[in-house]
Amino acid sequence: MIRKSIKTRGSFPTEDAATKLIYLAIRNFEEGDRNVRKWFAARNHFAIMFEDRFNA
Repeated sequence: MIRKSIKTRGSFPTEDAATKLIYLAIRNFEEGDRNVRKWFAARNHFAIMFEDRFNA
C-alpha cells in the first residue's frame, strides 16, 4: 500500500512531504477495516508526530 502511494507520486520536495504521504497511506489503509498488527507501531509513531491531526 505504501509502495503504491510512493510510486504514483514520484519525487518529494521535502522529507516532511514524504512522511505525510506515508501517514495518509496508513490512515486510508486502516479506514478500510483491514487492520494489520504491524501497522500499529507505525500508526503510534505518526500519532506522536502528527498529534494535532490524528484521531486515535
